[in-house]
Amino acid sequence: MKLTACLERALGDVFLLIGKECPFLLRDLLASEELAQVFGLSVMNVLRVFVGSPCGLNLRNVLWHGFAAPHEVPPMYCSTMVVLTAGMGQLLKSYLQQNKLTWAPRPLIALPDLEDGAVFPEVTREVLSVLEEVMKKSTFVLGTMLPYWEVALIRFKSHRFADCAILLLTQLETGLRHLFATINKCPQRLLTAESTALYTTFDEILAKHLNDGEINQLPLFLGEPAMEFLWDFLNHQQGPRVRDRLSHGEINLPEFPKGVTDQLLTFSTVLLLRFVEEELASVFKEKAAIQSLVHLAEGYSAHFHPMSLLRKQTFSSQVLSCEKSIRAWPLLPLPREAEEARLECSSEINACNSLIIKITHELYHHVPENHGVFTDLDNRPIEKWPRLLRELCGIRVPTLFCPRAVLEVLTVLQNIVRCCTHVSHQVVASWVRRHQQWAEKTLRSRQRQNFVRMSWSIKLLSPVLLLILLLIALELVNIPEVHGKKTDEYQQYLKFLKSILQYTENLEAHTSPEKNKWIETIRLTHTALLRMWTFSEKKQMLIHLAKKCTSTAVL
Repeated sequence: MKLTACLERALGDVFLLIGKECPFLLRDLLASEELAQVFGLSVMNVLRVFVGSPCGLNLRNVLWHGFAAPHEVPPMYCSTMVVLTAGMGQLLKSYLQQNKLTWAPRPLIALPDLEDGAVFPEVTREVLSVLEEVMKKSTFVLGTMLPYWEVALIRFKSHRFADCAILLLTQLETGLRHLFATINKCPQRLLTAESTALYTTFDEILAKHLNDGEINQLPLFLGEPAMEFLWDFLNHQQGPRVRDRLSHGEINLPEFPKGVTDQLLTFSTVLLLRFVEEELASVFKEKAAIQSLVHLAEGYSAHFHPMSLLRKQTFSSQVLSCEKSIRAWPLLPLPREAEEARLECSSEINACNSLIIKITHELYHHVPENHGVFTDLDNRPIEKWPRLLRELCGIRVPTLFCPRAVLEVLTVLQNIVRCCTHVSHQVVASWVRRHQQWAEKTLRSRQRQNFVRMSWSIKLLSPVLLLILLLIALELVNIPEVHGKKTDEYQQYLKFLKSILQYTENLEAHTSPEKNKWIETIRLTHTALLRMWTFSEKKQMLIHLAKKCTSTAVL
Protein backbone atom coordinates (compact mmCIF):
# COMPACT_ATOMS: atom_id res chain seq x y z
CA MET A 1 0.00 0.00 0.00
CA LYS A 2 2.82 2.40 0.84
CA LEU A 3 4.51 1.54 -2.46
CA THR A 4 1.40 2.34 -4.53
CA ALA A 5 0.88 5.62 -2.65
CA CYS A 6 4.49 6.76 -3.10
CA LEU A 7 4.47 5.62 -6.72
CA GLU A 8 1.32 7.63 -7.46
CA ARG A 9 2.89 10.75 -5.96
CA ALA A 10 6.12 10.25 -7.92
CA LEU A 11 4.24 9.68 -11.18
CA GLY A 12 2.40 12.95 -10.60
CA ASP A 13 5.75 14.70 -10.24
CA VAL A 14 6.95 13.12 -13.50
CA PHE A 15 3.75 14.23 -15.25
CA LEU A 16 4.42 17.84 -14.19
CA LEU A 17 7.78 17.77 -15.98
CA ILE A 18 5.76 17.98 -19.19
CA GLY A 19 2.11 18.63 -18.32
CA LYS A 20 0.53 21.49 -16.40
CA GLU A 21 -2.27 20.03 -14.26
CA CYS A 22 -1.83 16.57 -12.77
CA PRO A 23 -4.92 14.30 -13.14
CA PHE A 24 -6.65 13.59 -9.82
CA LEU A 25 -7.47 9.93 -10.54
CA LEU A 26 -4.66 7.39 -10.78
CA ARG A 27 -6.24 5.66 -13.79
CA ASP A 28 -6.25 8.96 -15.72
CA LEU A 29 -2.66 9.65 -14.70
CA LEU A 30 -1.51 6.23 -15.92
CA ALA A 31 -3.34 6.69 -19.23
CA SER A 32 -1.75 10.10 -19.90
CA GLU A 33 0.43 10.73 -22.94
CA GLU A 34 2.93 12.59 -20.76
CA LEU A 35 3.90 9.47 -18.77
CA ALA A 36 3.97 7.32 -21.92
CA GLN A 37 6.41 9.84 -23.38
CA VAL A 38 8.76 9.39 -20.40
CA PHE A 39 8.46 5.65 -19.66
CA GLY A 40 7.13 4.21 -22.89
CA LEU A 41 3.67 2.84 -23.65
CA SER A 42 4.54 -0.79 -22.89
CA VAL A 43 5.74 0.04 -19.37
CA MET A 44 2.62 2.09 -18.67
CA ASN A 45 0.39 -0.74 -19.95
CA VAL A 46 2.03 -3.16 -17.51
CA LEU A 47 1.57 -0.71 -14.66
CA ARG A 48 -2.09 -0.22 -15.58
CA VAL A 49 -2.63 -3.98 -15.36
CA PHE A 50 -1.26 -4.02 -11.83
CA VAL A 51 -2.63 -0.83 -10.26
CA GLY A 52 -4.58 1.31 -12.71
CA SER A 53 -7.58 -0.48 -14.15
CA PRO A 54 -10.65 -2.26 -12.72
CA CYS A 55 -10.18 -4.74 -15.57
CA GLY A 56 -6.74 -5.69 -14.26
CA LEU A 57 -5.46 -6.66 -10.81
CA ASN A 58 -6.28 -3.17 -9.51
CA LEU A 59 -4.04 -3.79 -6.50
CA ARG A 60 -4.06 -0.22 -5.27
CA ASN A 61 -7.83 0.08 -4.83
CA VAL A 62 -8.36 -3.51 -3.69
CA LEU A 63 -5.80 -3.05 -0.91
CA TRP A 64 -6.50 0.54 0.13
CA HIS A 65 -10.24 -0.09 0.41
CA GLY A 66 -9.68 -3.18 2.55
CA PHE A 67 -11.06 -5.85 0.21
CA ALA A 68 -8.12 -8.26 0.29
CA ALA A 69 -7.16 -10.48 3.22
CA PRO A 70 -3.42 -11.08 3.80
CA HIS A 71 -3.40 -14.54 2.20
CA GLU A 72 -5.19 -13.24 -0.90
CA VAL A 73 -2.26 -11.13 -2.12
CA PRO A 74 0.59 -13.33 -3.45
CA PRO A 75 4.08 -12.04 -2.54
CA MET A 76 5.07 -12.16 -6.22
CA TYR A 77 2.78 -9.17 -6.89
CA CYS A 78 4.72 -7.09 -4.39
CA SER A 79 8.06 -8.28 -5.82
CA THR A 80 6.96 -7.42 -9.33
CA MET A 81 5.87 -3.92 -8.27
CA VAL A 82 9.21 -3.29 -6.54
CA VAL A 83 11.19 -4.36 -9.61
CA LEU A 84 8.92 -2.39 -11.94
CA THR A 85 9.27 0.75 -9.81
CA ALA A 86 13.08 0.42 -9.74
CA GLY A 87 13.15 -0.01 -13.52
CA MET A 88 11.01 3.09 -14.00
CA GLY A 89 13.51 5.00 -11.88
CA GLN A 90 16.24 4.08 -14.38
CA LEU A 91 14.05 5.13 -17.32
CA LEU A 92 13.32 8.47 -15.63
CA LYS A 93 17.04 9.06 -15.01
CA SER A 94 17.79 8.52 -18.70
CA TYR A 95 14.94 10.80 -19.77
CA LEU A 96 16.15 13.61 -17.48
CA GLN A 97 19.70 13.34 -18.80
CA GLN A 98 18.65 13.27 -22.46
CA ASN A 99 16.36 16.28 -22.10
CA LYS A 100 18.56 18.14 -19.61
CA LEU A 101 15.74 18.42 -17.08
CA THR A 102 15.95 18.73 -13.30
CA TRP A 103 13.89 16.48 -11.03
CA ALA A 104 11.89 18.70 -8.67
CA PRO A 105 9.30 16.67 -6.73
CA ARG A 106 6.49 18.50 -4.98
CA PRO A 107 7.04 18.94 -1.23
CA LEU A 108 5.26 16.43 0.98
CA ILE A 109 2.74 17.54 3.59
CA ALA A 110 3.87 17.44 7.20
CA LEU A 111 0.51 16.68 8.80
CA PRO A 112 0.27 18.89 11.90
CA ASP A 113 -0.70 17.48 15.27
CA LEU A 114 -4.35 17.93 16.10
CA GLU A 115 -4.05 20.30 19.08
CA ASP A 116 -7.68 21.38 19.73
CA GLY A 117 -8.98 18.57 17.49
CA ALA A 118 -7.67 15.85 19.80
CA VAL A 119 -10.56 14.65 21.95
CA PHE A 120 -9.10 11.41 23.24
CA PRO A 121 -6.01 11.29 25.49
CA GLU A 122 -2.78 9.55 24.56
CA VAL A 123 -3.09 5.81 24.10
CA THR A 124 -1.86 3.97 27.19
CA ARG A 125 -0.67 0.40 27.67
CA GLU A 126 -3.99 -0.36 29.36
CA VAL A 127 -5.95 0.77 26.28
CA LEU A 128 -3.66 -1.23 23.96
CA SER A 129 -4.13 -4.30 26.11
CA VAL A 130 -7.92 -3.92 25.97
CA LEU A 131 -7.84 -3.46 22.20
CA GLU A 132 -5.69 -6.60 21.82
CA GLU A 133 -8.37 -8.60 23.61
CA VAL A 134 -11.41 -6.87 22.09
CA MET A 135 -10.34 -7.24 18.47
CA LYS A 136 -10.31 -11.03 18.90
CA LYS A 137 -13.86 -11.04 20.27
CA SER A 138 -15.55 -8.26 18.30
CA THR A 139 -17.78 -9.21 15.37
CA PHE A 140 -16.75 -5.94 13.73
CA VAL A 141 -13.38 -7.56 12.91
CA LEU A 142 -13.61 -10.22 10.20
CA GLY A 143 -11.61 -13.32 11.09
CA THR A 144 -9.59 -13.21 7.87
CA MET A 145 -8.63 -9.58 8.57
CA LEU A 146 -7.45 -10.05 12.17
CA PRO A 147 -3.76 -10.19 11.14
CA TYR A 148 -4.02 -6.60 9.88
CA TRP A 149 -5.23 -5.45 13.30
CA GLU A 150 -2.44 -7.35 15.02
CA VAL A 151 0.21 -5.82 12.75
CA ALA A 152 -1.31 -2.36 13.28
CA LEU A 153 -0.68 -2.63 17.04
CA ILE A 154 2.84 -3.93 16.45
CA ARG A 155 3.56 -0.92 14.21
CA PHE A 156 2.16 1.46 16.86
CA LYS A 157 4.38 -0.02 19.56
CA SER A 158 7.35 0.35 17.16
CA HIS A 159 6.51 4.06 16.73
CA ARG A 160 5.63 3.57 13.06
CA PHE A 161 2.50 5.64 13.35
CA ALA A 162 1.79 6.08 9.64
CA ASP A 163 1.89 2.30 9.11
CA CYS A 164 -0.52 1.82 12.00
CA ALA A 165 -2.89 4.48 10.67
CA ILE A 166 -2.89 2.98 7.16
CA LEU A 167 -3.83 -0.47 8.46
CA LEU A 168 -6.48 0.89 10.84
CA LEU A 169 -8.14 2.95 8.11
CA THR A 170 -8.40 0.04 5.68
CA GLN A 171 -9.85 -2.21 8.37
CA LEU A 172 -12.31 0.41 9.61
CA GLU A 173 -13.56 0.62 6.03
CA THR A 174 -13.82 -3.18 5.82
CA GLY A 175 -15.79 -3.45 9.06
CA LEU A 176 -18.04 -0.52 8.24
CA ARG A 177 -18.72 -1.92 4.77
CA HIS A 178 -19.82 -5.21 6.35
CA LEU A 179 -22.05 -3.29 8.77
CA PHE A 180 -23.38 -1.08 5.95
CA ALA A 181 -24.39 -4.09 3.86
CA THR A 182 -26.04 -5.80 6.83
CA ILE A 183 -28.02 -2.81 8.15
CA ASN A 184 -29.15 -1.65 4.71
CA LYS A 185 -29.98 -5.24 3.68
CA CYS A 186 -27.82 -5.15 0.58
CA PRO A 187 -25.45 -8.14 0.99
CA GLN A 188 -24.51 -7.89 -2.67
CA ARG A 189 -22.45 -4.78 -1.78
CA LEU A 190 -20.34 -6.58 0.82
CA LEU A 191 -17.57 -8.00 -1.39
CA THR A 192 -17.99 -5.81 -4.43
CA ALA A 193 -14.53 -5.21 -5.90
CA GLU A 194 -15.23 -6.04 -9.50
CA SER A 195 -14.75 -4.27 -12.82
CA THR A 196 -18.48 -4.38 -13.56
CA ALA A 197 -19.77 -2.71 -10.38
CA LEU A 198 -19.03 0.30 -8.20
CA TYR A 199 -16.99 -0.32 -5.09
CA THR A 200 -18.66 0.17 -1.74
CA THR A 201 -16.21 2.58 -0.11
CA PHE A 202 -16.22 5.23 2.60
CA ASP A 203 -17.87 7.68 0.20
CA GLU A 204 -21.03 5.58 0.03
CA ILE A 205 -20.78 4.12 3.54
CA LEU A 206 -20.79 7.56 5.21
CA ALA A 207 -23.31 9.20 2.86
CA LYS A 208 -26.81 10.26 3.91
CA HIS A 209 -28.52 8.41 1.07
CA LEU A 210 -27.93 5.17 -0.80
CA ASN A 211 -27.47 5.15 -4.58
CA ASP A 212 -31.17 4.44 -5.02
CA GLY A 213 -32.16 7.50 -2.98
CA GLU A 214 -33.15 5.57 0.15
CA ILE A 215 -31.89 6.72 3.56
CA ASN A 216 -28.62 5.10 4.59
CA GLN A 217 -29.34 3.35 7.89
CA LEU A 218 -25.69 3.16 8.99
CA PRO A 219 -25.46 6.76 10.30
CA LEU A 220 -28.60 6.17 12.36
CA PHE A 221 -27.09 2.98 13.80
CA LEU A 222 -23.64 4.43 14.55
CA GLY A 223 -25.04 7.66 15.97
CA GLU A 224 -24.07 11.26 15.32
CA PRO A 225 -20.89 11.35 17.48
CA ALA A 226 -19.29 8.41 15.64
CA MET A 227 -20.30 9.81 12.27
CA GLU A 228 -18.91 13.24 13.17
CA PHE A 229 -15.58 11.65 14.11
CA LEU A 230 -15.37 9.77 10.80
CA TRP A 231 -16.30 12.86 8.79
CA ASP A 232 -13.76 14.94 10.74
CA PHE A 233 -10.86 12.62 10.03
CA LEU A 234 -11.80 11.48 6.54
CA ASN A 235 -13.91 14.04 4.72
CA HIS A 236 -13.97 17.64 5.94
CA GLN A 237 -11.72 19.76 3.75
CA GLN A 238 -10.08 21.55 6.68
CA GLY A 239 -9.60 18.35 8.66
CA PRO A 240 -6.63 15.98 8.47
CA ARG A 241 -8.26 13.86 5.67
CA VAL A 242 -5.83 11.13 6.62
CA ARG A 243 -7.04 8.38 4.27
CA ASP A 244 -6.98 10.57 1.14
CA ARG A 245 -3.60 12.05 1.92
CA LEU A 246 -2.00 8.75 2.87
CA SER A 247 -3.40 6.82 -0.09
CA HIS A 248 -2.29 9.50 -2.60
CA GLY A 249 1.22 9.68 -1.14
CA GLU A 250 0.93 13.32 -0.03
CA ILE A 251 2.18 12.85 3.54
CA ASN A 252 5.72 12.64 4.85
CA LEU A 253 5.38 9.20 6.47
CA PRO A 254 8.28 9.35 8.98
CA GLU A 255 6.81 12.57 10.41
CA PHE A 256 3.24 11.30 10.68
CA PRO A 257 1.97 12.63 14.04
CA LYS A 258 1.38 10.17 16.84
CA GLY A 259 -1.60 12.23 17.98
CA VAL A 260 -3.60 11.35 14.86
CA THR A 261 -2.90 7.64 15.32
CA ASP A 262 -3.87 7.94 18.99
CA GLN A 263 -7.28 9.26 17.97
CA LEU A 264 -7.83 6.49 15.39
CA LEU A 265 -6.77 3.76 17.82
CA THR A 266 -8.99 5.05 20.60
CA PHE A 267 -11.98 5.46 18.30
CA SER A 268 -11.43 1.92 17.01
CA THR A 269 -11.32 0.56 20.57
CA VAL A 270 -14.65 2.18 21.50
CA LEU A 271 -16.22 1.11 18.20
CA LEU A 272 -15.13 -2.52 18.55
CA LEU A 273 -16.52 -2.63 22.09
CA ARG A 274 -20.00 -2.11 20.63
CA PHE A 275 -19.70 -5.45 18.83
CA VAL A 276 -18.73 -7.78 21.66
CA GLU A 277 -21.06 -9.68 23.96
CA GLU A 278 -22.72 -7.41 26.49
CA GLU A 279 -21.27 -9.21 29.50
CA LEU A 280 -17.73 -8.94 28.18
CA ALA A 281 -18.24 -5.29 27.18
CA SER A 282 -19.38 -4.51 30.72
CA VAL A 283 -16.18 -6.01 32.13
CA PHE A 284 -14.03 -3.79 29.92
CA LYS A 285 -16.12 -0.69 30.61
CA GLU A 286 -15.61 -1.14 34.34
CA LYS A 287 -12.01 -0.06 33.80
CA ALA A 288 -11.79 3.67 34.54
CA ALA A 289 -9.69 4.42 31.45
CA ILE A 290 -12.13 2.68 29.09
CA GLN A 291 -15.14 4.21 30.79
CA SER A 292 -13.65 7.66 30.24
CA LEU A 293 -12.98 6.94 26.54
CA VAL A 294 -16.53 5.72 25.98
CA HIS A 295 -17.85 8.89 27.63
CA LEU A 296 -15.65 11.08 25.41
CA ALA A 297 -16.71 9.18 22.29
CA GLU A 298 -20.40 9.54 23.13
CA GLY A 299 -19.99 13.30 23.51
CA TYR A 300 -17.92 13.84 20.37
CA SER A 301 -18.89 16.80 18.19
CA ALA A 302 -17.41 17.98 14.90
CA HIS A 303 -14.13 19.88 15.10
CA PHE A 304 -13.36 20.42 11.41
CA HIS A 305 -16.80 21.12 10.00
CA PRO A 306 -16.96 24.74 8.68
CA MET A 307 -19.53 25.56 11.37
CA SER A 308 -17.27 24.30 14.16
CA LEU A 309 -14.31 26.24 12.78
CA LEU A 310 -16.40 29.39 12.51
CA ARG A 311 -17.51 29.05 16.14
CA LYS A 312 -13.85 28.93 17.19
CA GLN A 313 -13.17 32.03 15.10
CA THR A 314 -16.17 33.94 16.40
CA PHE A 315 -15.16 33.85 20.04
CA SER A 316 -11.49 33.15 19.59
CA SER A 317 -9.18 34.74 22.12
CA GLN A 318 -7.58 36.78 19.31
CA VAL A 319 -10.77 38.61 18.33
CA LEU A 320 -11.96 39.19 21.87
CA SER A 321 -8.56 40.16 23.21
CA CYS A 322 -8.15 42.67 20.39
CA GLU A 323 -11.58 44.10 21.09
CA LYS A 324 -10.78 44.25 24.80
CA SER A 325 -7.48 46.00 24.14
CA ILE A 326 -9.22 48.64 21.98
CA ARG A 327 -11.64 49.42 24.80
CA ALA A 328 -8.90 49.37 27.41
CA TRP A 329 -6.73 52.08 25.87
CA PRO A 330 -6.89 55.13 28.09
CA LEU A 331 -8.22 58.28 26.49
CA LEU A 332 -5.13 60.21 25.51
CA PRO A 333 -4.80 63.92 26.19
CA LEU A 334 -5.68 65.43 22.83
CA PRO A 335 -5.01 68.94 21.48
CA ARG A 336 -7.65 71.49 20.61
CA GLU A 337 -7.90 69.96 17.10
CA ALA A 338 -9.69 67.04 18.78
CA GLU A 339 -12.92 69.01 19.17
CA GLU A 340 -12.82 70.05 15.53
CA ALA A 341 -12.33 66.42 14.47
CA ARG A 342 -15.26 65.35 16.62
CA LEU A 343 -17.50 68.01 15.08
CA GLU A 344 -16.35 67.06 11.59
CA CYS A 345 -18.11 63.70 11.80
CA SER A 346 -20.23 64.03 14.94
CA SER A 347 -23.55 63.73 13.10
CA GLU A 348 -22.54 60.42 11.51
CA ILE A 349 -21.11 59.10 14.77
CA ASN A 350 -24.38 59.93 16.55
CA ALA A 351 -26.36 58.28 13.75
CA CYS A 352 -24.16 55.18 14.00
CA ASN A 353 -24.62 54.97 17.77
CA SER A 354 -28.36 55.27 17.36
CA LEU A 355 -28.39 52.46 14.77
CA ILE A 356 -26.21 50.25 16.98
CA ILE A 357 -28.76 50.62 19.80
CA LYS A 358 -31.68 49.80 17.49
CA ILE A 359 -29.96 46.78 15.92
CA THR A 360 -28.80 45.52 19.33
CA HIS A 361 -32.36 45.80 20.62
CA GLU A 362 -33.62 43.77 17.66
CA LEU A 363 -30.94 41.10 18.00
CA TYR A 364 -31.47 40.80 21.73
CA HIS A 365 -35.07 39.75 21.22
CA HIS A 366 -33.75 36.69 19.36
CA VAL A 367 -31.15 35.61 21.91
CA PRO A 368 -32.16 32.16 23.24
CA GLU A 369 -33.84 32.53 26.60
CA ASN A 370 -31.66 32.58 29.73
CA HIS A 371 -28.57 33.58 27.75
CA GLY A 372 -28.43 37.15 28.97
CA VAL A 373 -30.45 39.97 30.43
CA PHE A 374 -29.73 43.48 29.20
CA THR A 375 -32.00 45.59 31.35
CA ASP A 376 -31.02 48.89 29.76
CA LEU A 377 -30.37 48.65 26.05
CA ASP A 378 -29.76 52.36 25.71
CA ASN A 379 -26.78 51.83 27.98
CA ARG A 380 -25.79 48.46 26.51
CA PRO A 381 -23.29 46.52 28.65
CA ILE A 382 -20.76 45.82 25.91
CA GLU A 383 -18.40 44.30 28.47
CA LYS A 384 -20.84 41.36 28.74
CA TRP A 385 -20.98 40.66 25.02
CA PRO A 386 -17.87 38.44 24.87
CA ARG A 387 -19.43 36.08 27.41
CA LEU A 388 -22.70 36.12 25.51
CA LEU A 389 -20.80 35.26 22.31
CA ARG A 390 -19.13 32.31 24.00
CA GLU A 391 -22.43 30.99 25.31
CA LEU A 392 -24.17 31.38 21.95
CA CYS A 393 -21.35 29.57 20.20
CA GLY A 394 -21.60 26.81 22.79
CA ILE A 395 -25.15 25.93 21.71
CA ARG A 396 -24.89 22.68 19.78
CA VAL A 397 -26.21 22.82 16.22
CA PRO A 398 -26.41 19.74 13.95
CA THR A 399 -23.56 19.71 11.43
CA LEU A 400 -23.88 16.26 9.87
CA PHE A 401 -24.96 16.26 6.20
CA CYS A 402 -25.28 20.04 5.92
CA PRO A 403 -26.79 21.05 2.56
CA ARG A 404 -24.76 23.12 0.13
CA ALA A 405 -26.70 26.31 0.90
CA VAL A 406 -25.64 26.09 4.55
CA LEU A 407 -21.99 25.58 3.59
CA GLU A 408 -22.17 28.57 1.24
CA VAL A 409 -23.50 30.79 4.03
CA LEU A 410 -20.83 29.48 6.42
CA THR A 411 -18.08 30.36 3.94
CA VAL A 412 -19.26 33.98 3.78
CA LEU A 413 -19.54 34.17 7.58
CA GLN A 414 -16.02 32.75 7.97
CA ASN A 415 -14.64 35.45 5.68
CA ILE A 416 -16.46 38.18 7.63
CA VAL A 417 -14.93 36.97 10.90
CA ARG A 418 -11.50 36.75 9.28
CA CYS A 419 -11.78 40.39 8.19
CA CYS A 420 -13.00 41.49 11.63
CA THR A 421 -10.01 39.78 13.22
CA HIS A 422 -7.59 41.46 10.84
CA VAL A 423 -9.20 44.87 11.41
CA SER A 424 -8.84 44.37 15.18
CA HIS A 425 -5.14 43.59 14.84
CA GLN A 426 -4.54 46.54 12.50
CA VAL A 427 -6.31 49.05 14.74
CA VAL A 428 -4.37 47.95 17.82
CA ALA A 429 -1.04 48.01 15.96
CA SER A 430 -1.76 51.46 14.48
CA TRP A 431 -2.83 52.86 17.85
CA VAL A 432 0.32 51.61 19.59
CA ARG A 433 2.58 53.04 16.89
CA ARG A 434 0.83 56.41 16.62
CA HIS A 435 0.52 56.80 20.40
CA GLN A 436 4.25 56.30 20.80
CA GLN A 437 4.97 58.82 18.04
CA TRP A 438 2.52 61.24 19.65
CA ALA A 439 4.25 60.91 23.02
CA GLU A 440 7.65 61.43 21.38
CA LYS A 441 6.27 64.42 19.41
CA THR A 442 7.50 63.02 16.11
CA LEU A 443 4.17 63.29 14.23
CA ARG A 444 3.85 65.90 11.50
CA SER A 445 0.84 68.22 11.44
CA ARG A 446 -1.27 66.09 9.08
CA GLN A 447 -0.36 62.90 11.00
CA ARG A 448 -1.50 64.56 14.24
CA GLN A 449 -4.85 65.41 12.67
CA ASN A 450 -5.22 61.86 11.39
CA PHE A 451 -4.40 60.47 14.81
CA VAL A 452 -7.14 62.60 16.36
CA ARG A 453 -9.65 61.28 13.79
CA MET A 454 -8.48 57.79 14.55
CA SER A 455 -9.18 58.23 18.27
CA TRP A 456 -12.83 59.04 17.56
CA SER A 457 -13.39 56.34 14.97
CA ILE A 458 -11.94 53.65 17.26
CA LYS A 459 -14.63 54.41 19.82
CA LEU A 460 -17.16 53.52 17.13
CA LEU A 461 -15.37 50.49 15.66
CA SER A 462 -15.28 48.53 18.90
CA PRO A 463 -19.08 48.13 19.35
CA VAL A 464 -19.58 47.69 15.59
CA LEU A 465 -17.17 44.76 15.38
CA LEU A 466 -18.81 43.15 18.38
CA LEU A 467 -22.25 43.78 16.90
CA ILE A 468 -21.24 41.94 13.72
CA LEU A 469 -19.86 39.03 15.75
CA LEU A 470 -23.07 38.91 17.79
CA LEU A 471 -25.13 38.82 14.59
CA ILE A 472 -23.00 35.98 13.24
CA ALA A 473 -23.26 34.02 16.50
CA LEU A 474 -27.06 34.31 16.46
CA GLU A 475 -27.27 33.33 12.80
CA LEU A 476 -25.07 30.31 13.52
CA VAL A 477 -27.47 29.11 16.20
CA ASN A 478 -30.25 29.27 13.61
CA ILE A 479 -28.25 28.08 10.58
CA PRO A 480 -30.56 25.08 9.91
CA GLU A 481 -33.27 27.62 8.99
CA VAL A 482 -31.42 28.26 5.69
CA HIS A 483 -33.16 25.12 4.47
CA GLY A 484 -36.56 26.80 4.96
CA LYS A 485 -35.85 29.78 2.70
CA LYS A 486 -37.23 29.97 -0.83
CA THR A 487 -34.72 30.43 -3.63
CA ASP A 488 -35.29 34.17 -4.04
CA GLU A 489 -35.26 34.70 -0.26
CA TYR A 490 -32.04 32.76 0.02
CA GLN A 491 -30.40 34.83 -2.72
CA GLN A 492 -31.46 38.05 -0.97
CA TYR A 493 -30.08 36.76 2.33
CA LEU A 494 -26.79 35.78 0.72
CA LYS A 495 -26.58 39.19 -0.95
CA PHE A 496 -27.04 40.84 2.46
CA LEU A 497 -24.25 38.76 4.03
CA LYS A 498 -21.94 39.56 1.13
CA SER A 499 -22.63 43.25 1.65
CA ILE A 500 -21.46 42.88 5.26
CA LEU A 501 -18.40 41.05 3.97
CA GLN A 502 -17.74 43.90 1.54
CA TYR A 503 -17.97 46.36 4.42
CA THR A 504 -15.44 44.44 6.54
CA GLU A 505 -13.10 44.12 3.56
CA ASN A 506 -13.31 47.88 2.97
CA LEU A 507 -12.74 48.40 6.67
CA GLU A 508 -9.68 46.18 6.44
CA ALA A 509 -8.31 48.32 3.61
CA HIS A 510 -9.10 51.72 5.16
CA THR A 511 -7.58 50.89 8.56
CA SER A 512 -4.35 49.57 7.04
CA PRO A 513 -1.13 51.48 7.86
CA GLU A 514 -0.84 52.44 4.19
CA LYS A 515 -4.23 54.22 4.04
CA ASN A 516 -5.32 55.33 7.53
CA LYS A 517 -8.62 56.69 6.22
CA TRP A 518 -10.49 57.11 9.50
CA ILE A 519 -13.19 59.58 8.42
CA GLU A 520 -14.03 57.33 5.48
CA THR A 521 -14.22 54.45 7.97
CA ILE A 522 -16.99 56.21 9.89
CA ARG A 523 -18.92 56.86 6.67
CA LEU A 524 -18.56 53.23 5.60
CA THR A 525 -19.78 52.14 9.01
CA HIS A 526 -22.85 54.35 8.83
CA THR A 527 -23.79 52.91 5.42
CA ALA A 528 -23.26 49.33 6.63
CA LEU A 529 -25.36 49.86 9.77
CA LEU A 530 -28.17 51.36 7.69
CA ARG A 531 -28.08 48.29 5.46
CA MET A 532 -28.19 45.99 8.48
CA TRP A 533 -31.14 47.83 9.98
CA THR A 534 -33.06 47.91 6.70
CA PHE A 535 -32.60 44.18 6.16
CA SER A 536 -33.52 43.48 9.79
CA GLU A 537 -36.79 45.35 9.33
CA LYS A 538 -37.67 43.00 6.46
CA LYS A 539 -37.52 40.08 8.93
CA GLN A 540 -35.46 37.97 6.51
CA MET A 541 -32.60 36.95 8.80
CA LEU A 542 -32.40 33.40 10.13
CA ILE A 543 -33.19 34.64 13.63
CA HIS A 544 -36.58 35.78 12.35
CA LEU A 545 -37.42 32.31 11.02
CA ALA A 546 -36.51 30.43 14.17
CA LYS A 547 -38.56 29.74 17.26
CA LYS A 548 -37.07 30.71 20.59
CA CYS A 549 -35.29 27.97 22.48
CA THR A 550 -34.41 27.78 26.15
CA SER A 551 -31.12 27.10 27.83
CA THR A 552 -29.86 26.72 31.35
CA ALA A 553 -27.00 29.16 30.93
CA VAL A 554 -27.42 32.58 32.52
CA LEU A 555 -25.39 35.64 31.67
